[in-house]
Amino acid sequence: MKRMMRRLLPVLMAVVPLTVCAQKVYELKDASGRVQVNVSVNDKNVEYSVLHEGDVMIDHSPVSMKLTDGTAFGVNPKVRKVNRRSVNETIYPPVYKKKSIEDRFNELTIDFKGGYSLVFRAYEDGAAYRFVSSLKKPFMVESEQAVFCFPNDPKLFVASPKGRMNEGKKDPFYSSFQNTYVETALSAWDKEQIAFLPVLVEGKNQKKICITEADLLDYPGMYVKHGDSGFSLEGTFAAYPKKVVDEVRGLKGVVKSREPYIAKVEGATAFPWRVMVISKDDTELLCSDMVYKLATPAQFTDFSWIKPGKVAWDWWNDWNIYDVDFRAGINNETYKYYIDFASRFGIEYVILDEGWAVPGKADLFQVIPEIDLEELVSYAKSKHVDLILWAGYRAFEKDMDRVCKHYAAMGIKGFKIDFMDRDDQHVVEFNRKAAETGAKYKLLIDLHGTFKPTGLQRTYPNTINFEGVHGLEELKWAEPGTDQVVYDVTAPFIRMVAGPMDYTQGAMNNVIMKNFHAVYTEPMSQGTRCRQLALYTIFDSPINMLCDAPTNYMKEEECTKFIASIPTVWDQTLPISGKVAEYIVMARQKDGIWYVGGLTDWNARDVEVDLSFLGKGEFKAEIFKDGINADRVGKDYKREVIRVSADKKLKLHMAPGGGFVVKITSVEETSGVN
Repeated sequence: MKRMMRRLLPVLMAVVPLTVCAQKVYELKDASGRVQVNVSVNDKNVEYSVLHEGDVMIDHSPVSMKLTDGTAFGVNPKVRKVNRRSVNETIYPPVYKKKSIEDRFNELTIDFKGGYSLVFRAYEDGAAYRFVSSLKKPFMVESEQAVFCFPNDPKLFVASPKGRMNEGKKDPFYSSFQNTYVETALSAWDKEQIAFLPVLVEGKNQKKICITEADLLDYPGMYVKHGDSGFSLEGTFAAYPKKVVDEVRGLKGVVKSREPYIAKVEGATAFPWRVMVISKDDTELLCSDMVYKLATPAQFTDFSWIKPGKVAWDWWNDWNIYDVDFRAGINNETYKYYIDFASRFGIEYVILDEGWAVPGKADLFQVIPEIDLEELVSYAKSKHVDLILWAGYRAFEKDMDRVCKHYAAMGIKGFKIDFMDRDDQHVVEFNRKAAETGAKYKLLIDLHGTFKPTGLQRTYPNTINFEGVHGLEELKWAEPGTDQVVYDVTAPFIRMVAGPMDYTQGAMNNVIMKNFHAVYTEPMSQGTRCRQLALYTIFDSPINMLCDAPTNYMKEEECTKFIASIPTVWDQTLPISGKVAEYIVMARQKDGIWYVGGLTDWNARDVEVDLSFLGKGEFKAEIFKDGINADRVGKDYKREVIRVSADKKLKLHMAPGGGFVVKITSVEETSGVN
């Protein structure tokens, strides 16, 4: 397990540990002094705690790691030396929600006898720690102790995997990571459940702690469960796969047995960061950069070929185009129609989802006779559109390098990879290898059917999006009671803290809750039309799907033109107001043009947007807002254009399940807007 370490200038400082009885306490604070980490080392173990402005967020929590040979990191620890450093630099990400990121932290590294270290970092908005091994020989990790203790019984927002059926029972480590959140007291949460990360915890003074992980490249992903004592959460991990069987037409690998350890390690390595993002106000979670900052930087510098953008997508709408003189389906005529649609509205990509390769073969070189890929690539190129191909993970894994080389040479621009449905070490390493191989052949990689992002998008910026989200596809088969509207105003405060979301918005058939029902072939969304438009501004998604049928979009040209104009990466991201599980208002800016989006739950809501972020000048605001009857007919909306300025406040009403989106441009640049 080889890890590329970040090159930063260390600032060594003298360490004066505070001696308390038989333990040493090392104190670490961020530059502002808001966040404080205390690391206690005694003869038995290592514990840490995290405070925010004096409030205890994480109480004394032990950390350790057990190897299969009996070695244990963090047990009976013997400190060898301690170093500190301070870092203050700027990151310029090639694909992100901001043009630049201020990376400022203080770091404490404790080296222990026995070939390992613990590294702690304190940021203004949280803390993180990781184990680092300096052992030179390969070893296996039996277990890791990652505990998060709380001073009282906190409220949680958790998403528990339902677990797919495996060998006659539900396997919690076999999951699509696409579940809604449960809001519960920790003490009331089912002790038999586990939750995938991120999870959100409410601390003192209604502050929030978002627990997740970063720089996960070749180690199993972490879940949390009830801790053994007190009010605590404890990490748990899928064991290393022993026997994997191909299922679902050979497209996914299902684990039938596992080893008595969680990870194989080649030797010296840095393990994933355990991350705690702390917010005083819920809106601070909407633009957190901590996961990105903690990830390993890219080792290549030419990002010019990485092109974010929109995608005309076929699968959600079940290829259901109409008013045409050919049979719609997985064939060249249908995809030329999609390409024509994309070209007309300036949409950069068309995806060919499942079905272009021969079903049941799991062989990406066997293309169905109805599809001529070379012809489609040529046709798309003539229309200034590029193509992306869907692939099942096992089919992609079988011959990854040859597949990428072949299709890159043909002119394909990327792969959407699906059905991983696990985050044990094997699949985590697969995701990294897919990203690496994609970069080798200058291909975009969209990791669908997988776990939350942990910073791979920094290490390989061509890894442009991730699913691991209860996206719009869930409404094709939703069970009664599924509440997508509340999920939409919850996930940005939790799942989006980890990174971008392949949610696949853009439905044109919009209904209120009582009229919603699951339809696989002609699906609909919950909530209003303007809600769907607003999602393009609220959600981070550098490669963003238009999920509905081109025919439907062309019948709604006003909305379609607006969606197509919205950027997918940004120069600035600015949270305006919001509360987890209730509502969100955000502003984003790209090339001097501002977009403001709002979402509400099932409660109608009036909001006031302070426009002081606009600066000097006079501006035109193009507004899409819920129509007066949107609480009865979800498609009802109103578009208007008004003059605004920085000293004004914009008042907007959202219907139940509604939203709004505003495009703000300087008057000089919008003389043609009407």
